[in-house]
Amino acid sequence: MQRKIIQSLENWKHKTNRKPLIIQGARQVGKTWAMKHFGETSFEKAAYINFDNNPRMKTLFSGDYDIDRLILGLKIESGIDIQAENTLIIFDEVQEAPQALSSLKYFYENAPQFYIISAGSLLGVSLHHQASFPVGKVDFLPLYPMDFHEFLTALGKQDLVKLLELKDWSLMTAMKTTYIDLLRLYYFVGGMPEAVKVFVDTQNVNEVRQVQRNLLMAYEQDFSKHISDGNTVQKVRSIWASIPEQLAKENKKFIYSQLQKGARSKDYEIALQWLKDSGLVHSVPRVKKPHLPLSDYEDNAFKLYGLDVGLLAAQSHLDVSVLLEGSRIFSEFKGALTEQYVLQQLIATQDNPVFYWATEKGTAEVDFIVQRKQAVIPIEVKAEENLKAKSLKVYVEQFQPEQAIRFSMADYREQDWMVNVPLYNIESILDEN
Repeated sequence: MQRKIIQSLENWKHKTNRKPLIIQGARQVGKTWAMKHFGETSFEKAAYINFDNNPRMKTLFSGDYDIDRLILGLKIESGIDIQAENTLIIFDEVQEAPQALSSLKYFYENAPQFYIISAGSLLGVSLHHQASFPVGKVDFLPLYPMDFHEFLTALGKQDLVKLLELKDWSLMTAMKTTYIDLLRLYYFVGGMPEAVKVFVDTQNVNEVRQVQRNLLMAYEQDFSKHISDGNTVQKVRSIWASIPEQLAKENKKFIYSQLQKGARSKDYEIALQWLKDSGLVHSVPRVKKPHLPLSDYEDNAFKLYGLDVGLLAAQSHLDVSVLLEGSRIFSEFKGALTEQYVLQQLIATQDNPVFYWATEKGTAEVDFIVQRKQAVIPIEVKAEENLKAKSLKVYVEQFQPEQAIRFSMADYREQDWMVNVPLYNIESILDEN
């Protein structure tokens, strides 16, 4: 596996004002692997501490925050002679010991020479409920499912990735069929590391689907395991189960009444926030006007996407033949998969939040709006080669953006008012801006 986060971790290691690092991400996106791999390849030694079901470490951190005492305890637990200059200290499942999270403040203030990196399952949920969180004393780094470039690399297609990075559009067009076939395969396999590894090892799509079902089941078990209120658990399950149906609609705005007749947003507010904090869903708010800062113009409407395009396909029970060969069923759902895929690339490639725009009466809608530097860029998503972009045209005429992008299966093409970019090379285009 090659993950781009490793380079980000290298950058963190060499920062002048380095702080203890927290990797944020949903369960099973590869946080533990990334931390261990980084420790093995970039340090002489790595002291790995897992706080799950570990009363010794909970006791260690329940005392005072004397650094010498803590380091001694970590040495004994890990069996590693921890030295500040050559050892990576890894705190895994750190949400199980809130005092260990709090200790990061004291490491930063009193012993910044130590390299400390931490992560945990549902850590995002825990952070919102911990009063003593070391605000301003830690760095954060998000980790998402493997993007399309990482997927191609895992499949041994490094030359295809290099071509995408070079942006040689004429040669890419010659390879178009290959890229499209691989993109549709990515729609099925997705970017969850275990699913990708199983496909690479076995080339068996049925085994991939079983991995995805197991992941979905594990997430659903987390609902009841980590939420004490039964009513909230049911609401979380209801939102989670509704995502494929909500995205299959032509108007993908999230509708609460599809969960329960007469349901209102305040009834599901806590449940929705839990799913967001866990990293399992991405909410894309609507903006009334595409002006900066975009957050000042958002209203209560939003679209809700899942964590991973492969998991969305599994949750929708889409057979691989539907995705790879095409059928009426795929035609009805391909828009949802394509938008999910595009959103994943947007989130993984840039730090700013993603929005969408629609007119008051819903007569025109642009799928995504992003801020790049001081520009607001509208993005239209087309699942195939249909190049009609009426809503994008309405937007451009009304707001005169510096740049407008349409992602589709069609070839790269620049027009006076927008640029069409093949779906399989989203990431290279986004890196330009």
